[in-house]
Amino acid sequence: MRQPHPNAPGMALEVDENLIRAIVDDFYGNIRMDDRLGPIFNAVVQDWDEHLHRLRQFWSSVVLLTGSYKGAPLQAHLAMPELEAVHFERWLELFEKTLWRFCTASQVTLFMDRAKRISQSFQMGLAQQRGGIPFR
Repeated sequence: MRQPHPNAPGMALEVDENLIRAIVDDFYGNIRMDDRLGPIFNAVVQDWDEHLHRLRQFWSSVVLLTGSYKGAPLQAHLAMPELEAVHFERWLELFEKTLWRFCTASQVTLFMDRAKRISQSFQMGLAQQRGGIPFR
């Protein structure tokens, strides 16, 4: 892993790679078993160990500004044509529940702020790729 940026938002809140690992691993374990999200993710993720590694890099880059994630997450989600607004709402709901198990209130606020921005960005990007068709 790359070193966090000294001014990263997570640094002041004592977010570290161990916390990110715990959040990502627990959260996606729940996603895989979820009635609504599990079938969608399990159909496209071939190697969960590799996927979890990339997701840890992603969140490390988001909250610690490590730059360890190199990828195009929106492009990966284009392979899931069944994604609708209700799926993003469920994703956020499960994510917040996971955060409260591992994080302080300030850490939850940081992660949820970023997660909501990511959700909005993905929904806009997917809608654009679908010819501007809004989410239901």
